[in-house]
Amino acid sequence: MKCPKCQAENPEVKKFCTECGTKLFKICPKCGGEVLPADKFCGECGQALDVPAKGTPKELSFDEKLAKIQKYLPGGLTEKILAQRGKIEGERKQVTVMFTDMEGFTPLVEKLEPEEAYSIMDQVYEILIHKVHDFEGTVNEMTGDGIKALFGAPSAWMTRLKGPSAPDWPSTRRSPGSANV
Repeated sequence: MKCPKCQAENPEVKKFCTECGTKLFKICPKCGGEVLPADKFCGECGQALDVPAKGTPKELSFDEKLAKIQKYLPGGLTEKILAQRGKIEGERKQVTVMFTDMEGFTPLVEKLEPEEAYSIMDQVYEILIHKVHDFEGTVNEMTGDGIKALFGAPSAWMTRLKGPSAPDWPSTRRSPGSANV
């Protein structure tokens, strides 16, 4: 480590310059705080000192975003989406995503016949779906032993309703409570 005063090289483990006695320190790349040469993490912000701090990601232009996403879409789909761009552009919304998972599912179904397991899960799904709907949520996905639900995101049928005759839906929703199933 180079001394900030006399520029003499010092071993990393030293706290003071061996030539002039000046206190040796490094600067945290994230917060700019002083850290000792032997420190592995910044005492101010917790930044790992052996890894450079990541800067904020650069905001991509529309064309850069388009080029990036095109590699994941089938040919021709991008053009179809862009043709309807004015109709499908939306707004940013904060939504809540809830995942459920049935505890002990695998040991349970190993003891049952497939029909029995299906019958139990059918009842569980029915209860979960109704609870999600009670709190104005939408079931987005059904897994083998649970669901993924969205709260605060408009469903496809609500989006189609939007227009002059659509009801004015509240922008805030109740927080989902816990359901005993």
